[in-house]
Amino acid sequence: MSGTFLGMPAFPEAARSAVADPVLRANLRHATHTIRARRARAVAELADWEALRQAGKEIKDHTLRHLDTHLLRLEEAVTSAGGVVHWAEDAEEANRIVTELVRATGEREVVKVKSMATQEIGLNEALEAAGIAAYETDLAELIVQLGEDRPSHILVPAIHRNRGEIRRIFRDRMGAWGRPAPDGLTDEPARLAEAARLHLREKFLRAKVGVSGANFMVAETGTLVVVESEGNGRMCLTLPETLISVVGVEKVVPTWRDLEVFLQTLPRSSTAERMSPYTSMWTGTSDGDGPRAFHLVLLDNGRTSALADATGRQALRCIRCSACLNVCPVYERAGGHAYGSVYPGPIGAILTPQLRGTVSELDASLPYASSLCGACYEVCPVAIDIPEVLVSLRERVAARGGSGHRVERAAMAAATWLFDHPGALAAGERLASATRRLHPSRPPGAGAWTAGRELPELPERSFRDWWRRERGKGS
Repeated sequence: MSGTFLGMPAFPEAARSAVADPVLRANLRHATHTIRARRARAVAELADWEALRQAGKEIKDHTLRHLDTHLLRLEEAVTSAGGVVHWAEDAEEANRIVTELVRATGEREVVKVKSMATQEIGLNEALEAAGIAAYETDLAELIVQLGEDRPSHILVPAIHRNRGEIRRIFRDRMGAWGRPAPDGLTDEPARLAEAARLHLREKFLRAKVGVSGANFMVAETGTLVVVESEGNGRMCLTLPETLISVVGVEKVVPTWRDLEVFLQTLPRSSTAERMSPYTSMWTGTSDGDGPRAFHLVLLDNGRTSALADATGRQALRCIRCSACLNVCPVYERAGGHAYGSVYPGPIGAILTPQLRGTVSELDASLPYASSLCGACYEVCPVAIDIPEVLVSLRERVAARGGSGHRVERAAMAAATWLFDHPGALAAGERLASATRRLHPSRPPGAGAWTAGRELPELPERSFRDWWRRERGKGS
């Protein structure tokens, strides 16, 4: 998997720096609390929310079990509708395909509707290396691009920025990318949005090539679906002569009827809306309407490897709503950059290591970037049991010897031996009880664990001895 934030340290180190930034924490706290409160009200309006949630889970699980069948059906439908399907095993192949398709048009710039898959593979950088400029058109993505920043949230990539910071970015950087910001620009949301519209309008009208992702692909008809709130997606999908969509293979759903479930759960879980303002759907090409050429790049990039894990594959149910980020106490304090991936928060902690194979120190640290409180599972509209997957990934990392301080690893090895030898365990319990008054509340060598905790006080005798004594009384 590409899209790694090169040079990023492991999560604990990156998070420590983020937590020390009071402006960042204030921005995150305000935004996440606002979004999750609105989401809770929107979800409460539906008496059958739990039934929809279960339906979404079952549709996704069924689709993943028969993914090969549905993808081939999708390819046939897209081709019949006038589109061209390309298969990309990894990021390098996907970037090569898209770059060659753009070059074939003779164009040197593209407009993009927000796509996490293209961020995942580092498409913008690949296009830039080929002399092709890629312009982000989502407002938050525009802020990130102009600020030479990185996204920190699935739904609101610039969630870590406040209005004053956005005003400075627009004022200082817009001119280098196209139309400059208006004179006297203030930090009022309406004025900032108007500046973005004016800046992007010339790009929409000039661009001959559009690049998109998709929230869903309907195998039954070959239809792709993008759900968004600003209208930039509609512009990218209809004005260019050539449209290239890069989509993860897990985004397919079998039928239109299946799509009905997700068009109810996604808007409420993401933007707290009953229905997204713009739901764009397209099927191949049509004379006189929309792009004259349509290319669909189906991206694997580690997804089939994740599919092979019976527990971990549920991460592929994700519909990218970001509800888990907005309730996560770890994300709220650390922000998205600490996760070192375009997929931050709880879902990123289980998706990124699987796509990348948990081979780096950063990836190995992500399954531990959680308190296992379970709030993420409670709000997930497709019932991904994120804590269960986190624990499974921790087991995988531990089995490789890739986590934990040496003292922790030694303690775990000692505990393993002790639990395998009941006699030694019983003797140890009696010794620990007899010497309990001598035990320090914070033992040396475990400061990272005990900084916010104290060891529980041991009882006078172990349960084992108590049970033996009480059972003896009744006999």
